[in-house]
Amino acid sequence: MPPKIRITKEDIIRNAVDLVRESGEAALNARAIAGVLNCSTQPIFSNFASMEELRQAVIASAYESYLAFLKREVESGNYPPYKAFGMAYVRFAKEEKELFKLLFMRDRTGEDTSPALDFEASVEMIMKANRITVERARLMHLEMWACVHGIGTMLATSFLPLDWELISDMLTDIYQGIRTRHVTEED
Repeated sequence: MPPKIRITKEDIIRNAVDLVRESGEAALNARAIAGVLNCSTQPIFSNFASMEELRQAVIASAYESYLAFLKREVESGNYPPYKAFGMAYVRFAKEEKELFKLLFMRDRTGEDTSPALDFEASVEMIMKANRITVERARLMHLEMWACVHGIGTMLATSFLPLDWELISDMLTDIYQGIRTRHVTEED
């Protein structure tokens, strides 16, 4: 008797992420994943109690991909660290459109919306660079993020093509305007 081919939880997640990457979140279903894995749906439901559990694992894996974008952008040294976070966000939106939509354009009603690690790291950078309170740094980052998210959304939906130099200039202009207001008010 030939040995059973074991499909691991990691295989399922990796293939499910690739499916979302190629076809969007709507393609995330047991039959489609089984088709990619060339198996029945049994291994999927042996490894996950529900499709929602698998969906959460896919979101977590996609978030890890996003964090890798952040890390690469910061390590490239092309921008100061805080700006590198913004550039990574919009680059992720352009290069990983469907994963961006899954992470940052989904309905989060009923989800924990506490700030993520990258949000808190951004707040810390702003506080240190501008010597302002954590509350003001959080507001400053939230305002900045709303603008960066708008740019990312335009790229993820192919609404408006923007080149990297223009995006970089826009982020600088937005940051300087927001910074001027908050640092001046803090003093």
